[in-house]
Amino acid sequence: MSDPRIIVALDYSDAQPALELVARLEPALCRLKVGIELFTAARSRLIEQIMQRGFEIFLDLKFHDIPNTTAQACKVAAELGVWMVNVHALGGRKMMEAAREAMSLYAQSPKLIAVTLLTSMAQEDLADLGIAAAPADMVLRLARLARDSGLDGVVCSAWEAALLRQHCGSEFCLVTPGIRPADAVADDQSRIMTPCAALDQGADYLVIGRPITRAADPLQALQDIVKQIKFESKYP
Repeated sequence: MSDPRIIVALDYSDAQPALELVARLEPALCRLKVGIELFTAARSRLIEQIMQRGFEIFLDLKFHDIPNTTAQACKVAAELGVWMVNVHALGGRKMMEAAREAMSLYAQSPKLIAVTLLTSMAQEDLADLGIAAAPADMVLRLARLARDSGLDGVVCSAWEAALLRQHCGSEFCLVTPGIRPADAVADDQSRIMTPCAALDQGADYLVIGRPITRAADPLQALQDIVKQIKFESKYP
């Protein structure tokens, strides 16, 4: 079975444009990410429709609640049949362990990963929360906590991938947003990296949105990135 490295972000506010985009892609080349905006608008029916087309889904809802509530939410996600789901590492060890235990009840459980710090959070935002650590140090601390709590990996910036790979091991899954092909515009992203560079830094999966979803030919844009990864990355 193929293991596509690219996760296309379906950043839409309703189901119709998302499904139109999905119809133009191929499940052998990518997985799809459904976040809180689209899921809130379209709910679980959209998940079913996408999966019927053969795509695996990263359900990006960032669960963060008391351990029991988070565990129950993870069970619902597992019963939907999604490929990956995430929680907030700031929910703590007990919450993450409860989520992991909930997933263990399923023979085909989704990958369970954690968000460390949101990419919008800077030093002053941490200070507002009473956290004195630098963002990079906090990301590493939370990634280690996620690993020690039994999670499969984390969402992280590609700029942090090498550090986390070094400290969390080769089996720890790193999912990196902010990926842009070299010829793509940066849009509102500042800490971006090309697909090949991110993989070479240790990323496992690349979340890519607008360079594919807003392309005149989304499938061709996806195919071009897949080719680039195959021929230029050290880790295809």
